[in-house]
Amino acid sequence: MRPVLSLLFMAKKRRKSLEETVERIHMGDSALQEELIDSYKPFIAKTVSTVCKRYIHESDDEFSIGLIAFNEAIQKYSSEKGNSLLSFAEVMIKRRVIDYIRQQSRNQTISFHIASDPNEEETQRSSIEDEISLDDFKKKTEQELRREEILQFKAVLKDFELSFEDLLEQSPKHADARKNAMLIAKAMVENEELKQLLLEKRRLPIKQLEGMVDVSRKTIERNRKYIIAIALILTGDYIYLKDYIKGVIES
Repeated sequence: MRPVLSLLFMAKKRRKSLEETVERIHMGDSALQEELIDSYKPFIAKTVSTVCKRYIHESDDEFSIGLIAFNEAIQKYSSEKGNSLLSFAEVMIKRRVIDYIRQQSRNQTISFHIASDPNEEETQRSSIEDEISLDDFKKKTEQELRREEILQFKAVLKDFELSFEDLLEQSPKHADARKNAMLIAKAMVENEELKQLLLEKRRLPIKQLEGMVDVSRKTIERNRKYIIAIALILTGDYIYLKDYIKGVIES
């Protein structure tokens, strides 16, 4: 039992130390930033490799893209969003590498069309096959990113003593009710004071919300878990989950 507990404490200590490091970097410690990036090069290479499906060396262009993305993640990271730096950086690295692969593919396709090749028909066929292969790759990678995003969100929900089962059981049954709950969550996260109350206290500031929105306290309490979940999505870096919410709110 003791080894397990020590591992848990070590993990928590390491995460706190990493967050403190990022805070110092945000305050202008550029030397510490370079040191952090250098120490996480293996993490960057591994993340890039999962996208490219091959071993990545530091001399590869894809690794450079991952390095830039990791640096960008450091600059944009905020512990208030609920994710760890590494989870946030992993998603950002994968997005940037996928964008790079798509751009390279488009450039290659253009070169096929403008080249004076006596075997133009064969070249065009290869181009089409490349596009089909890339499209299949994009679909699989996006599925993987969507799955990782859901797993990250599940971990954040756990910090608020919530689960997907809770949301399924207690989410509003009617479309209008779901939309109203989403609008309540949106109003809350747009208010910095209420957003901080939610993230720090791990509970819904019902009294303050009651005075802000044209919905009864009873309705807010009934949809409490659903509103919290939507608010967490809106404050986090969840591309796919946010797309769903955006579609409902703007409909």
